[in-house]
Amino acid sequence: MTTSTRGAVKTPAVLVLEDGRIFRGRAYGAVGATFGEAVFSTGMTGYQETLTDPSYHRQVVVMTAPHVGNTGVNDEDMESRKIWVSGYVVRDPARVPSNWRSTRSLDEELAAQGVVGISGIDTRALTRHLRERGAMRVGIFSGNALPDEGTMLAEVRQAPEMSGADLSAEVATTEPYVVPAIGEKKFTVAAVDLGIKGMTPHRMAERGIEVHVLPATATVEDVYAVNPDGVFFSNGPGDPSTADHPVSVMQGVLERGTPLFGICFGNQILGRALGFGTFKLKYGHRGINQPVQDRTTGKVEVTAHNHGFAVDAPLDQVSDTPYGRAEVSHVCLNDNVVEGLQLLDKPAFSVQYHPEAAAGPHDAAYLFDRFVNLMEGQRA
Repeated sequence: MTTSTRGAVKTPAVLVLEDGRIFRGRAYGAVGATFGEAVFSTGMTGYQETLTDPSYHRQVVVMTAPHVGNTGVNDEDMESRKIWVSGYVVRDPARVPSNWRSTRSLDEELAAQGVVGISGIDTRALTRHLRERGAMRVGIFSGNALPDEGTMLAEVRQAPEMSGADLSAEVATTEPYVVPAIGEKKFTVAAVDLGIKGMTPHRMAERGIEVHVLPATATVEDVYAVNPDGVFFSNGPGDPSTADHPVSVMQGVLERGTPLFGICFGNQILGRALGFGTFKLKYGHRGINQPVQDRTTGKVEVTAHNHGFAVDAPLDQVSDTPYGRAEVSHVCLNDNVVEGLQLLDKPAFSVQYHPEAAAGPHDAAYLFDRFVNLMEGQRA
């Protein structure tokens, strides 16, 4: 990605998809060129949490909500240390932010962090195109010295694909750190950071858990060096078929029978650890309004998602695995994609979505209580 400073309102910009479709608009954020996988997010709010979610590493996010940036940017809603999206696409950016917590505009923040974006295009048409053709590589080009269309398309097609991408170590912490329990400490959890969001250890800390966040390269020995009552595997970017090391670590946790909880990428890691395959979705699930059914209760939840891969496990039968019986615990009501797994003979479960959901909804916050219950049961 190459960038320069923030462009004027009328700076031309071009979005080029790898299948040759082109959209023309205006620069938004930094001016330059960027590449990634084009995906769309259906959330009408929470754009700051989306931008700073490490799971969006190497993706160009198209916002389906037409008006973006109206609440500006603050320093409290960051989910990580920086913006991770490769590029940003909006239809109608707010001219002036209006919120008492805002300290700067979204345009200014994108420019300050070197994120190339585009505005003023028909994001509805672009979203429909991605729904029909699937997520694909894309480039955004802006500035006065734009290349010709043939050159731009060739550069897009030379960009790396998401399939086969091993990205979690690029976004994870390089050094362990501790998030202390809020109030009385009840449990210790080792959290393997594959792209963790800041709200996740906070949700555990609210429940009296001291969270030791470990790098993606952590070994089984590193995990148990903190004497954990439970082990957590986080969300993160990339293709789960490349995640052999986290799978091996999780299998070590399963062998010891320690209570285990995984979110998003962690769900895919559990699927692989149990012997299931994974596959790439046509255009993925992204946004904060995805309907999921918890099959253990029958309850339907509105949930926050950000994933382009899924676990290939049978929906309607119990499966035998090297670690006991397993079943699909949650399913997406839009397309029957596996949204959760649980073991019946060991204290382990996972979900494909984001129950921490800083921007909401909070229907799935109970899953952290379920994790606490597993640890209480193991201690008893």
